[in-house]
Amino acid sequence: MTSTGQDSTTTRQRRSRHNPHSPPHDSSVTSKRGVKKGALLHSSPSLAEVKKKGRMKKLSQAAEQDLIVGLQGLDLNLEAKTLSGTGLVFDEQLNEFHCLWDDSFPECPERLHAIKEQLIQEGLVDRCVSFQARFAEKEELMLVHSLEYIDLMETTQYMNEGELRILADTYDSVYLHPNSYTCACLASGSVLRLVDAVLGNEIRNGMAIIRPPGHHAQHSLMDGYCMFNHVAVAARYAQKKHAIQRVLIVDWDVHHGQGTQFAFDQDPSVLYFSIHRYEQGRFWPHLKASNWSTIGFGRGQGYTINVPWNQVGMRDADYIAAFLHLLLPVALEFQPQLVLVAAGFDALQGDPKGEMAATPAGLAQLTHLLMGLAGGKLILSLEGGYNFRSLAEGVSASLHTLLGDPCPILESPGAPCRSAQASLSCALEALEPFWEVLVRSAETLEEDFLEEENVEKEEEGPWQPPALPILTWPVLQARTGLVYDQRMMGHYNLWDNYHPEMPQRVFRIMRRLEELGLAGRCLTLPTRPATDAELLTCHSAEYVGRLRATAKMKTRELHREAVRAGGLICFLLLPQVLNGAAVVRPPGHHAERDAACGFCFFNSVAVAARHAQAISGHALRILIVDWDVHHGNGTQHIFEEDPSVLYISLHRYDHGTFFPMGDEGASSQMGRAAGTGFTVNVAWNGPRVGDADYLAAWHRLVLPIAYEFNPELVLVSAGFDAARGDPLGGCQVSPEGYAHLTHLLMGLANGRIILILEGGYNLTSISESMAACTRSLLGDPPPLLTLARPPLSGALASITETIQVHRRYWRSLRVMKVEDKEGPSSSKSITRKVTPPAHRGSAVRMTAPDGNILDADTGKATSASSVEVSTPDQAKSETAVVALNQDQASDAPTREEAVGGAEVIQTPPALRTDSQTPPASSVQGATAQISPSKLTESLGTLDLNSEAQSPEEERLLGEAAEGQHRDHSMLIQSFGDHAVGDQVAFYAVTPLPWCPHLVAVGPIPESGLDVTQPCQDCGTLRENWVCLSCYQVYCGRYVSAHMLQHHGVSGHPLVLSYVDLSTWCYDCEAYVHHQALLDVKSLAHQNKFGEDMPHSH
Repeated sequence: MTSTGQDSTTTRQRRSRHNPHSPPHDSSVTSKRGVKKGALLHSSPSLAEVKKKGRMKKLSQAAEQDLIVGLQGLDLNLEAKTLSGTGLVFDEQLNEFHCLWDDSFPECPERLHAIKEQLIQEGLVDRCVSFQARFAEKEELMLVHSLEYIDLMETTQYMNEGELRILADTYDSVYLHPNSYTCACLASGSVLRLVDAVLGNEIRNGMAIIRPPGHHAQHSLMDGYCMFNHVAVAARYAQKKHAIQRVLIVDWDVHHGQGTQFAFDQDPSVLYFSIHRYEQGRFWPHLKASNWSTIGFGRGQGYTINVPWNQVGMRDADYIAAFLHLLLPVALEFQPQLVLVAAGFDALQGDPKGEMAATPAGLAQLTHLLMGLAGGKLILSLEGGYNFRSLAEGVSASLHTLLGDPCPILESPGAPCRSAQASLSCALEALEPFWEVLVRSAETLEEDFLEEENVEKEEEGPWQPPALPILTWPVLQARTGLVYDQRMMGHYNLWDNYHPEMPQRVFRIMRRLEELGLAGRCLTLPTRPATDAELLTCHSAEYVGRLRATAKMKTRELHREAVRAGGLICFLLLPQVLNGAAVVRPPGHHAERDAACGFCFFNSVAVAARHAQAISGHALRILIVDWDVHHGNGTQHIFEEDPSVLYISLHRYDHGTFFPMGDEGASSQMGRAAGTGFTVNVAWNGPRVGDADYLAAWHRLVLPIAYEFNPELVLVSAGFDAARGDPLGGCQVSPEGYAHLTHLLMGLANGRIILILEGGYNLTSISESMAACTRSLLGDPPPLLTLARPPLSGALASITETIQVHRRYWRSLRVMKVEDKEGPSSSKSITRKVTPPAHRGSAVRMTAPDGNILDADTGKATSASSVEVSTPDQAKSETAVVALNQDQASDAPTREEAVGGAEVIQTPPALRTDSQTPPASSVQGATAQISPSKLTESLGTLDLNSEAQSPEEERLLGEAAEGQHRDHSMLIQSFGDHAVGDQVAFYAVTPLPWCPHLVAVGPIPESGLDVTQPCQDCGTLRENWVCLSCYQVYCGRYVSAHMLQHHGVSGHPLVLSYVDLSTWCYDCEAYVHHQALLDVKSLAHQNKFGEDMPHSH
């Protein structure tokens, strides 16, 4: 509707406010609120009116014909093809292995025993389609792993315990059993069986309850309890056998799935998303590649997404925020044809390894959100989870969701914490160049510091999670209720056959629901009129009485029909159904407390909301989402002071010129008094708004606020006049788009959601749109949705404007671009074992024995001096690299992680005899006689002969390791009867740019510093450190560790090395470089080298 917006007269504005398309009439007869709207007046039509009717008929017919042609290309009649059934693989053979030498090993058969007991107790096994596990063939495993590695694993079937232990010790965090290979093959084959079943249309989705886990396993490398990478093999298998082009892998295990990432980090056909504990690299697997800055390489750039958690205790709200703001938008643009989940449950509250605070209900939410992708083709593959109770309940909750049961209401939803917001913001910034859907509005959000003190106070100290609730799922007579009464056809305009709000609207919808068999799948509910008491909860007695009087008018029984429309919805609130659809007319959301408006007499949604609160006995938290193209002014006014009702409207506003006109639909409207912040308007300022724009609003605004509000009931003012082809709305939302909007809302309020028909005036589009929404309510997966374009810039501006208004009220809207002040570095001592070479597609380059650089992709050598290392976070920190060139090196290089966040790139070990002791030589920095300024100038080219390494050099990394025993610092482990040869390695250490303990730095003594001062306890001159709080001098860890003892007694956190002038924080377990340290460093440098320290950064 555009003509109304161009009308400038006061009379026409008033008329348009109440009925945007009623014929003009005498303004003296029409009240301000348009109570009668001229509806009861008969007058001879003017020539202009006749022409208008003709244009309206022609416009409606043409728009409907265009829509019918467009819909012919869509497969909307899916009744015969709707898949049902959830596949389950649970094979007892998978429990036939365990750690022979450690009965307390976390990855144990008891994990599956606990899951089985829980599923049987809840009757879930019988509800699933069971599949027998099968063995993965070698050819299938070779889609990801090398034949040599597979053959080696196969030989473990014939090894004794001693041989198995020796082989296991060459890897990181694994054990081996004679049945490990068989079980790993069965585990991979189980996932492949589900891939065949899902892609072969036998079932809708599935879950493989398997062990051992798989997501850490690499091309030729066991790692982290994992032998074969099940989801990686499944992705390649789906592509090869089923010609799937795009696969999404979601990894919510608390540990980063580096094996999966390395397998696909150059492949744009697989989108890998991992959300994991990182803690700046201090958490296993201690890889910088686990940080947000790693986004893939080459053609795969942008297809690796890491959301690293940098603190423990992350909750459901943090995980949901990552899905809403990042994963779902990117996934919709990526358009996967299959979704695989590395479903670890070690992020659940109570898990001894994860130390997170997610709940089974939260993981049910994540599962539900993923079910909207790929036409519902979703497979969960069990990974970690080591608290038996939380593991069993997490698996159960996810399986309930796959089966179509509603998601439980979250106990403590809240909003993402500050640390989560920072991680998510950094990931968004890194990925924005690669995904159109992530582009933010050009109108930058202004910083809003209101209530920041309250936010900080709320998050002080560790959050103490409540005990895990006992989840329950409702037992219902039917899933979806349906309300329709043919008597509503009796309300029509006797003198305007082309009035948009016509009886055929509801008739055509019901006919389409019946044609598709959807009506038969619903429980048809009886109708009744709303009582006066129910109407009076939203309307004045005078207004109800005035409308009652119209019932005596023989031309149309206005009162009876309108009252019936308002009352029909009440039956949907009964406990016999989970959700429902009300195919009712006339619409209601414009109706004010004391006035009719815009085709509306009684406000059906508002009456239903008050009725729900009345029968619940308390101020039920209700979310009303109004997606009608016109703003629901009546609903907004009724609840604008009520914090128990959150009203969110998405509508055309056109700067106040679109019906109902004025500023009531502006984004600046936020409610009043106690209801401030509970009115949310997304005001579109133009036509052509479509699926991409509405979904962007859902992901960035609607759902974040809704999850924070945590409603107990969701009511939707479901007008379909924003649908493609509607003659009034001028927008382009598709039936598939409405299905996705509905599905996303169904995760809220324990699935209790009711759609109430409002507007929509193209009979074809409203029929198809309501049918699509009804499918979603019935539990069918939303159809594949192809976004023809990214969100419009004007739409993004509208969303951003609303976010700016409401950020002060909703913390979930405060995800925005921030500086990663913590930096991407790892700051805890990390020492990784050298392992057999793992194939992975990365842009890592290594130094070869001849001093050239080997490209990991091509194996070609280039001059070391010409190599330029560049990372996304390079501008935020500077990296020191020390090259260690040995006389000999072996075949191909591998990439490892070293101490103190250092990235190690080195050649694989030559095999060595058991009698030989592997060296623990790791060097960082230089000897005490090398000026740091000269060291900086020669980074990457400083050659230190391995045969002449001093004890001080060997100990430097140990000091950084802070508490690591020398045995734990060995980069090499022995295996077999062969020896480990010399190594070629790079180390890159990035200091923290800031730490909270800088306040402990005390004033420099007037006597200055003496870098030759001996240890105050033992008198040694070797590797001494000065405490920056009290300026006492003690020796380092690998002399007599007196400085460590001093820290333990005094608690002083920061110390300065007299060897290389680096600063270490014991509390942060990291090197620190900050402006506050420059004075003491400069003084020490002058005393040590007789020259001023260069200030390069």
